[in-house]
Amino acid sequence: MRYSIVVEKAENNYSAHVLDLPGCVATGNTVEETEREMREAIEFHIEGLN
Repeated sequence: MRYSIVVEKAENNYSAHVLDLPGCVATGNTVEETEREMREAIEFHIEGLN
């Protein structure tokens, strides 16, 4: 399944969330790191739903 990730620039880093998965968030120092962390967070979130 594919999810749209929203990445936003914060004051000192980046944050991301998925609209279809409330509470599923991640942060990172770069966009790339944030996207990588978000992929892991999505996997963890979905495992918790099962």
